[in-house]
Amino acid sequence: MNTESVQDPVVTDSDKYKVIFENEYIRVLDYQDKPGEKTNKHRHPAFFLYALSPFKRNIHLEGGKIAVREFQTGDTIWSQEQIHIGENVGNTDTHALIVELKNADRQK
Repeated sequence: MNTESVQDPVVTDSDKYKVIFENEYIRVLDYQDKPGEKTNKHRHPAFFLYALSPFKRNIHLEGGKIAVREFQTGDTIWSQEQIHIGENVGNTDTHALIVELKNADRQK
């Protein structure tokens, strides 16, 4: 089995990630979860995130590092490629749009 497909969040957590647009350059994911929920380990290529609701998460990165992320509605971030487990540690549902880059080396 292809390692990348195993780590694709749409495969590992299909109850939370939905593809809402995809072409040869980007993939747009709608992500939703509830307080206390946790994703399986998965991979994102470089991505942009737009928060559609306020939420707080722990991001469990490789090597044991944990990043705490808090967002308000309308907040954005840019991130390089990463493998992680996401955990909703707040009191609100998470709702975000994630725009993943594809073929980034071809766009230079």
